[in-house]
Amino acid sequence: MSTPETSPIVVIGAGPVGLAAAAHLHERGLPFLVLEAGHTAGAAVRQWGHVRLFSPWRYNIDPAARRLLDDAGWIIPAEDTLPTGTQLATDYLQPLAELPQLKPHLRYGARVTAISRLGMDRLRTAGREHTPFLIRLTDGEDLLARAVIDASGTWGTPNVLGACGLPARGEKDLGAHLDHALPDVLDTDRDRFADQHTLVVGAGHSAANTLLALTELATTAPDTKVTWAIRSASPTRTYGGGDADALPARGALGTRLREHVDAGRIRLLTGFSVHALHPAHGKIAVLVRHVDGGEESIVVDRVVAATGFRPDHSITTELRLDLDPILGATRALAPLIDPNEHSCGTVPPHGVDELAHPEIGYYAVGMKSYGRAPTFLMATGYEQVRSVVAALAGDWEAARDVQLDLPATGVCSSNPTGTTDSCCEPTPVEATGGCCG
Repeated sequence: MSTPETSPIVVIGAGPVGLAAAAHLHERGLPFLVLEAGHTAGAAVRQWGHVRLFSPWRYNIDPAARRLLDDAGWIIPAEDTLPTGTQLATDYLQPLAELPQLKPHLRYGARVTAISRLGMDRLRTAGREHTPFLIRLTDGEDLLARAVIDASGTWGTPNVLGACGLPARGEKDLGAHLDHALPDVLDTDRDRFADQHTLVVGAGHSAANTLLALTELATTAPDTKVTWAIRSASPTRTYGGGDADALPARGALGTRLREHVDAGRIRLLTGFSVHALHPAHGKIAVLVRHVDGGEESIVVDRVVAATGFRPDHSITTELRLDLDPILGATRALAPLIDPNEHSCGTVPPHGVDELAHPEIGYYAVGMKSYGRAPTFLMATGYEQVRSVVAALAGDWEAARDVQLDLPATGVCSSNPTGTTDSCCEPTPVEATGGCCG
């Protein structure tokens, strides 16, 4: 029987955080295997490749990955420029994945369906931590692992449109009229939005990007109409810190959005929650409820649910996880990332101790580690995996020396509205820039 010492450390996901973990594992001389469900590095990132990040290149590259790339003669793009998602994937993630130190250890088209312990279910305790993890793939193949670093993200599990956390009535039946975060409004998906009335629901940066794209579309398709709906009473959090933001592009995003709202190019609805969706002569009638108890029906052509994402813990039902009942992060991490108290620039340093579960050797990192909290930064994920890998190598001093230098948002860290609207949506890998990557 294989033992944890003879099995590799398995990394799930070949996005920015997963490949960063691979780079750190290589530097530590630990055997590893990266499993990626897609057919290329950064497969999820490429799905929002049209979006430009608001953090420049210098914030988007993991230090260990950079050392490997530098040794191979890689030339970093201009550090102050803002890459798109496609550029992040093609100019950074793909060259990193192609390095001879990593490439032999990557498997594509390998989707994980379950994680357990070899010969054990969740109930058995004796000898558990000395038993390899068993990882099952969609084709039925079983792999063994000494430890698991789960960087699978949240892209595949978007939040529903209904405000109560359940799908709005009719939501599942009207999928042809519904898009989730970050449709390519100006290019691939243009025909679906041009000269149409679109309702965008959500208060994060993914919503802001879509709203700005729709207003740009309206300059060439003048019958395009845009309505924006948020649950909170004010869009202040979405507008952000403007000139006070440490990332100028992030501050400019909110400033431009405010200008369009003030000019009437975007109709803003506040205190808004979606209750039901109904077909309406080729359009969609959205029944909403306001905080004062009133109801209203808004007829539109399309709805964009920029309502964030949530982790899928279904693959770990046979592991002993200790998850915060509200956020779905570890109990130790949850109070540090609570969006009612923090913005993405005020999350304190955290590493292996805050990410640990009763299931020794399993760590969710990156977007998945934050559960439903929309306060994640790509740089946070890089420091997470550095700490976790150091611990797996037995270097606990380095593992616990966690350092974070996050760019301030220019807005207060507490949420005065009492809602969960935050400075950023839990979009994958900084899909909108420096936040939520």
